Amino acid sequence: MQFKDYYVTLGVTRDAKGDEIKRAYRKLARKYHPDVSKEKNCEAQFKDVQEAYEVLKDAAKREAYDRLGPNWKHGDTFTPPSEAGAQGGFGSNADFSEFFAQMFDRRQQRQHTRRDNFQMRGQDHSLRIQISLADSYHGASRALSFELPSPDGRGRSTAKTVNVTLPKGVVAGQHIRLAGQGSAGYGGGPAGDLFLEVEFEADKRFRADGRDIYLDLPITPWEAALGAKVVVPTLGGKVEITIPAGSQAGRKLRLGGRGLPGRPVGAQLVVLTIYVPPAADDAQRAAYSELARLLPGDPRAGLVD
Repeated sequence: MQFKDYYVTLGVTRDAKGDEIKRAYRKLARKYHPDVSKEKNCEAQFKDVQEAYEVLKDAAKREAYDRLGPNWKHGDTFTPPSEAGAQGGFGSNADFSEFFAQMFDRRQQRQHTRRDNFQMRGQDHSLRIQISLADSYHGASRALSFELPSPDGRGRSTAKTVNVTLPKGVVAGQHIRLAGQGSAGYGGGPAGDLFLEVEFEADKRFRADGRDIYLDLPITPWEAALGAKVVVPTLGGKVEITIPAGSQAGRKLRLGGRGLPGRPVGAQLVVLTIYVPPAADDAQRAAYSELARLLPGDPRAGLVD
């Protein structure tokens, strides 16, 4: 049997603190969880990560494991000492590896489990959730239905529905933690957590960049040249804005405080585009010809040598 270096598995140093170990575990658990991972051998990787975390997060288990560490390297042949199970304090779990099982004697595991009423926290899970920009702006509540694998990974999935409160100002890529909504624990242990990764649904008018909201606004050539007052939509309702005379396509007009809520609150950026009406008859074509005569100019000056 080969020695398994749990510190290498989690990518932490041997003197890592509990919070560092927990962060490393959660990052890797989300990366390799079979429900969401596209990594090869993700199920085996996930079990290795879970096994390492179960040892290193518990002070007594970690102490027993560390007594072996200085004399072993990852992948070396390993024969567990007979007293390891009595000192280590590990509970049994059929999903753990041969190394885990042999290092902590199964007979002593069962006695220890009966004696101390062994418990284990359930797995965390991650899901992606799509929401509208309006949900982020106003805040919203919705029922979310999903399935969780059985605690031992062998039984049928369990359907579950939870009510989710979306806070105002949540942004794309943000994670919402639902404590205790992951898989059930072992032996009456606490359930894991559910992490929701927020994505925005496509919107026909708006797009988001962080908490800023962008809107493309078509204007006519004469509105761009002469200036105008126009009404534009925002997530909070309609507002009137002034188009400065002499505006060009691509100009951005900033509406402070009209983006997504937060600290700081976002803005809405109105990006001007020029709409050129088609010349559908002789009179309209004549009008364009007169404009060309009255307003000469070469927009491509300097573009071609």
